[in-house]
Amino acid sequence: MDAAKLGFEPDTVIQELGWDDDVDDALRAAVETVSGNQLVDGEVGLVVDGVILWWRDGDGDLADALMDALQDLVEGGSIWLLTPKVGRPGYVSGADIGEAAPVAGMSTTTTSSATDDWAATKLSTHKR
Repeated sequence: MDAAKLGFEPDTVIQELGWDDDVDDALRAAVETVSGNQLVDGEVGLVVDGVILWWRDGDGDLADALMDALQDLVEGGSIWLLTPKVGRPGYVSGADIGEAAPVAGMSTTTTSSATDDWAATKLSTHKR
């Protein structure tokens, strides 16, 4: 698992939202290794450099979740939206992501395979 290829960087604080039993622990560990810090949850109240949002179909309104994920994110920070791949339980279509991102004031920058079961879509805030 190479978290650096997904765009994670050293000396950053990454918040994790949407954790459940189905997340990929190897990816979580790789992000912690690259960032040099443990993942923080939504209760911390820190300003964070990035957010990992695990999201599955049926979790609710994606645009609302993205707006909530922006709460602690530093300006210019990114959200990595991790969704189950095609054919996996909880699969989220690219169209759903494409609709939700602009509503939250974000744009999709890249989508790639994160693990065997999860895809990663990197979202960025619009420049102000």
